Amino acid sequence: MSQFMGFSQQGLNFLDNVMINNSREWFAENRAIYDNELVKPFRMLVEQLSPEMLKIDKWFETRPAIGKTIARINRDTRFSNNKSLYRNRLWLTFKRPSQDWKASPVYFFEIAPDSYRYGLGYYCVPKQTMDIFRSEINQDPEKFLHMIRCVKKPFELVGDSYKRPLVKEQPEQIATWYNRKDFAVMASSTKIEDLFSPDLVGKLRKGFKQLVPLYDYLMRVEMIKTIPTL
Repeated sequence: MSQFMGFSQQGLNFLDNVMINNSREWFAENRAIYDNELVKPFRMLVEQLSPEMLKIDKWFETRPAIGKTIARINRDTRFSNNKSLYRNRLWLTFKRPSQDWKASPVYFFEIAPDSYRYGLGYYCVPKQTMDIFRSEINQDPEKFLHMIRCVKKPFELVGDSYKRPLVKEQPEQIATWYNRKDFAVMASSTKIEDLFSPDLVGKLRKGFKQLVPLYDYLMRVEMIKTIPTL
């Protein structure tokens, strides 16, 4: 297995330029940069992270391939007003294979031309998931408060919230989660020099491991969703 040595400025420049040019011809002419400076290091990164990620969840998809753990750079423009052919960011994910993966917890790492971010969350969390999540909080608030101790630097809670509290006079630590329409726990940085170092592997391993209590909690919610209701 080849060792991940970091991304390159050339790769980040490609992400900047591919969206500006928005041309299949330009992409074809510069395809070698995409393959060598983006896809290749992403594959090596997935390979090096996979052993530790499988300790978190043995059912994770870990094949280092586009469409499996690595995002496609092509955009689906059929239902979008944005007709750009390509993304200006790329990411990897660790998740269980599923037709409905967008509704399940996902570990992610994403790069853009001038920043990166990583963490754990949902692509599109269903209302049913949030209802069960809140029910779990109500059943054992102390267990929840103990679990969210893992959400500390470098991570922060992000996502949209309801304008009005769902429950009055709730402790702030609980309310900030309870009132979310959706959420992710994320670390963001503009220190792009981090992307050029093999030390990025260790940073991601440490961060993903830190969030295991949250992942386990969310997977319990997923398990409850599968229980038939009378």
